[in-house]
Amino acid sequence: METVNSPILKITELSAWFGANQVLRNIAMNIERNTVTSIMGPSGCGKSTFIRCLNRMHDLTPGFRLSGGIVYDGTDIYSDPIDPVALRRKVGMVFQQPNPFPRMSIFENVAVGLRLNGKNMPKSELAGRVEQSLRMAALWNEAKDHLSRPGTSLSGGQQQRLCIARALAVEPGILLMDEPCSALDPVSTGKIEELIEELGERLTIIVVTHNMQQAARISDFVAFFLMGDLVELDRSAKIFTNPSDKRTEEYITGRFG
Repeated sequence: METVNSPILKITELSAWFGANQVLRNIAMNIERNTVTSIMGPSGCGKSTFIRCLNRMHDLTPGFRLSGGIVYDGTDIYSDPIDPVALRRKVGMVFQQPNPFPRMSIFENVAVGLRLNGKNMPKSELAGRVEQSLRMAALWNEAKDHLSRPGTSLSGGQQQRLCIARALAVEPGILLMDEPCSALDPVSTGKIEELIEELGERLTIIVVTHNMQQAARISDFVAFFLMGDLVELDRSAKIFTNPSDKRTEEYITGRFG
């Protein structure tokens, strides 16, 4: 999975508040291109807030504000000319609970992003893009004979892969995943983990997870957050065998969290 490239994301002195409550404190880190980075830490440490800052999901949250910088491929994503909707095409998001659009078929769930983004392509090209996205999400073989069925007719694990296919259809450079396996059974979790490893060859993935074993299996890099602080960011093997910070070691060994 790993490649040697300039970082795709540069985060500098990122702090965030909900009203008077500060949830992130001076986060500074780089995210390498075409790698899988897991964001790990106990509940309430700021993991989900952090990744939602990366595609401006909190823009309309009452009382939310931030300071610092997030630069994606050389552009500050919070600068005035940036359209948050256009940004989210490049920095896609998969949530904890699968959320296929309930009144849309499997096909339309994948195609909807292309249609909303003004991609007026011929039907054959659209069908090809849908197939490509479903293949990338490892769902094509299971869904190809049932594309007209509702997306909600799929199992939970299949629905999550459908949501991944929907995010992939608009060809993002980064895919954010907020505990994508927490609501799934072990078999579905295994399939999602395999998919994350495969997708990490072609795009940048940032995964929030409570599952340390999962982080060890899928990640090139792991960031450990604690009470709004970034305690440590390093290669996965280093974090799990020889962390630099005692707090990381205590969390990994189960002394808290």
